[in-house]
Amino acid sequence: MTAPVTIYSTVWCGWCRRLKAQMERAGIDFREVDIEEDPAAAELVMSVNGGMQTVPTLVFPDGSALANPTLAQVKAQLAA
Repeated sequence: MTAPVTIYSTVWCGWCRRLKAQMERAGIDFREVDIEEDPAAAELVMSVNGGMQTVPTLVFPDGSALANPTLAQVKAQLAA
């Protein structure tokens, strides 16, 4: 079994809540990490987003990452 998608988010992020709900409805398994609770996660997010703590940031089993993607982009990345 492949590792689930990891979604880096914050509790206050509306875009994060929306994407997580869409992914749940689509049956996409994910693991959530709050970057405000995990400094290493915040560093990882900044490393893939030009120094910005952009959320949601998703990291896929193949190591690729997308910042603030649409559900269609998530599905396309998983199909790649």
